[in-house]
Amino acid sequence: MRLQGARAVVTGGASGLGLAVVERLVELGARVVVLDLRPPVALPPGAAYVEADVGSEAAADRAMAEAVDVLGGLTLAVCCAGISHRGRVVGREGPMAQADFARVVTVNLVGTFLVCRAAATVMQHNDPESDGERGVIVKTASIAAFDGQIGQVAYAASKGGVVSLTLPLAREFASFGVRVVCIAPGVFETPMVASLTETVRAGLLNQVPFPKRFGTPAEFAALCCHIYENPMLNGAVIRLDGALKMSAK
Repeated sequence: MRLQGARAVVTGGASGLGLAVVERLVELGARVVVLDLRPPVALPPGAAYVEADVGSEAAADRAMAEAVDVLGGLTLAVCCAGISHRGRVVGREGPMAQADFARVVTVNLVGTFLVCRAAATVMQHNDPESDGERGVIVKTASIAAFDGQIGQVAYAASKGGVVSLTLPLAREFASFGVRVVCIAPGVFETPMVASLTETVRAGLLNQVPFPKRFGTPAEFAALCCHIYENPMLNGAVIRLDGALKMSAK
């Protein structure tokens, strides 16, 4: 499949990794709809915006339907919507609230599931291209799924779930000709990472073997685009992390 003329939705596309994906897709000739709670500060020319709360089944389904209507179809879904959370299960201020844990899982894991479900429901009706391919779904996890630190229980659990969705979805959607791939990024220069203290940022950077820097959103976007155009990438979880293995804390 080629990105020229592709019809794509990008959740969490208003900032960070998602916005970089939107910008790159538009550059390569794709039609794109951004699904996010708020619109980008500057919507890339050629892209559209639909308000979406991916953690709500009704809202996610409604937003996906509206996006498909705008695009006239769907061949690519990139799931970048997510939230972070740091806090010990049993901390100085007491036990972690169930609501805090549930909120992270709802947005990061349930939201990804809902978008994958809605995307595949549409893609299965596409006319097949070479190899019988009808669409591609790219999900965003995190290396925290494998190397979760103290204080990342909710976040790591949610991203571990996103990782675990990958193979069974790829196997199920194979009958439709829809591929499913997951990217597990390390530490990237995003608003989420920018909010960390300099001490935390320096500690993370010190653990990156090579290249000795944080990743850029453009590098994440480049991998998303490659996945779309490489039909043998399916059911895989790709770590994009400069060989970073996070310490316990």
